[in-house]
Amino acid sequence: MKIYKVLLFSAITLFTFSRCSTDVDIYSDYKDITIVYGLVDRADDTIWLKVTKAFLGEGNALHFAQNPDSSNYPYKLDISLTGIKNGSEIQKLSFDTMTIQNKQAGDSIFYYPNQLMYYAVPSGKLNPSAVYHLSIKKNDGELTATTPVIPDFPITYPISRINFNLDKEIEWKSAVNGKRYEVGFTFHYKEHIEGTADTLNKTISWALGVKKSVETNGNEIMSIPYTGDQFFSLLDNNLEKESDITRWAGNVDVVIACGSQDFDTYYEVNNASGGMLQEVPNFSNIKGENSLGLLAARHNVSKAMVLSVVSELKLVKEYDLGFVINR
Repeated sequence: MKIYKVLLFSAITLFTFSRCSTDVDIYSDYKDITIVYGLVDRADDTIWLKVTKAFLGEGNALHFAQNPDSSNYPYKLDISLTGIKNGSEIQKLSFDTMTIQNKQAGDSIFYYPNQLMYYAVPSGKLNPSAVYHLSIKKNDGELTATTPVIPDFPITYPISRINFNLDKEIEWKSAVNGKRYEVGFTFHYKEHIEGTADTLNKTISWALGVKKSVETNGNEIMSIPYTGDQFFSLLDNNLEKESDITRWAGNVDVVIACGSQDFDTYYEVNNASGGMLQEVPNFSNIKGENSLGLLAARHNVSKAMVLSVVSELKLVKEYDLGFVINR
């Protein structure tokens, strides 16, 4: 999950730089433009922020991007995240720096494998009733942003078993502060190849789509449909058909990823389609002079379902994928 977030921040930062390049006057005075990206999830044991600065100079910008000094501040920024509830401070996190080494060549045009990140480790879970205030103090001023927190929310259907022989839907109740919901399945299975000693635990995922709540007050009944035959087709098209492979079906997890209103707005603005004469608008909730970026909330919930007997029988008898009945 942490690797995913780091890659997400790098990708978003790249997009922002490329979007802004047409607006830069190469003869203008230098400006310290700060780019900030962070996603807050109360389930995480570590909160990550990517904070960089825009760069400008004579020569090829692609060459500048390969130099960490072009993007990173030469000093450590004073960053904190404070939870405020009913006007009172209930939690405060201070951020430190860490250099991670998991960026791969080709992930973006920026330097790799090392990436400077800001991180904080909460002493307890973030409070879903609080609003969290970000403060970034630089030598020439302060940047701020706020975000709510998304609490847990229930998946109400299916209850405990899932039957892919019938067309069904996933149902849940929306979360307070949640707006965008991406829904999918994760199918667990075991696999053994004849002649090997190990039985491997494997998964395959199926994305069902995106739904948005009308409001962000929570408790809204929501659903997304699926066709059971697509589940069997997914396995049939993606699993190897070899006579020496034996497989056993496991649970099916329903997974729902929820994003806050600002996350959804940022996503929609940056994925808007328009003609060549239409200027794509910017969206940023980072407050302060010469700043861009996003601070938003996300939260995932999942529910493990037992594959129904009839679904397992269909997988075993009608598809040549090596599945056998669990004993």
